[in-house]
Amino acid sequence: MRKYINWVLIGLGAFLLVAAILASTWASGAVKKTPTDTNSTTHLSGTAAKLNPGTGEVEDLKVKATSFTKTDSNASTDDVVVFTNVTCLMVDAPGVDDCVEDKDDPNLVNIPEPDVFATDRYDGKAVKNGKFVPSDAEQKEGLVNKFPFDTEKKDYKYWDGMIGRTVPAKYEGTEKIHGLETYKFNYTLSDMDAEVVSGIDGKYSMDKTMWIEPKTGAIIKQEQHEVRTFANGDPLLDMNLAFTDAQVKSNASDAKDNVSSLNLITGTVPLIGFILGPILLLMGGALLLLSRGTGRRSAG
Repeated sequence: MRKYINWVLIGLGAFLLVAAILASTWASGAVKKTPTDTNSTTHLSGTAAKLNPGTGEVEDLKVKATSFTKTDSNASTDDVVVFTNVTCLMVDAPGVDDCVEDKDDPNLVNIPEPDVFATDRYDGKAVKNGKFVPSDAEQKEGLVNKFPFDTEKKDYKYWDGMIGRTVPAKYEGTEKIHGLETYKFNYTLSDMDAEVVSGIDGKYSMDKTMWIEPKTGAIIKQEQHEVRTFANGDPLLDMNLAFTDAQVKSNASDAKDNVSSLNLITGTVPLIGFILGPILLLMGGALLLLSRGTGRRSAG
């Protein structure tokens, strides 16, 4: 019976040591990848001063934006994930749906065409490859919908679709959100030339702040102030939008779970394996040698 215990200790020690080696080498790269089965809905709310083209007057509205993001698992690969995103902007009033298909609905403020893009599953940067993105789709660069795993305290290039290029998202410090440490990033644009309405050029300004959970790169909280005017300076849109409180709380909760899972795989498992594995191997080996020595003395 004692001999079996010795072999169990040796086997368990070897298993823990191998698990530690795999967790610290292969597993780290395997788990720090954007999943290809995402189907998420993000809720924002705020206010907008918007030009009513029918009356020519600027109307003050309470608005809500709902962003629908889904991955195409069939088009994605081990290294690249393909996304489709649609963001619907609606009047925020009782009984109004998050989105509608009827573009003549009076509660619909704006709904652009679906946006298809591909990003690297490791660093989050846009992939400019016709294999993944249709030739007629906008070719993006930089970060699009998340930051990289193990986000650093530095500036990153972030995509702005209105001007069709990247802008520097500047690191501004750390901040706790629902007990979760986040990195704060901001980018600001002022009076940029842009197509403010389909077929109409004008000026565009944006002040966007994002709070990022650094280990996963997830956007926990977001606030933005967007202004669009016609070329002559006449107002078209002045909008403040932010993740709803419920959305921020949900994001923080999900991020905590994801961080715990990553820490378990990349931290706890290797630590336990590298400490207990060799100890159990040595104990099992020593006890096995002792049992063999005892057996030979008994036989003599």
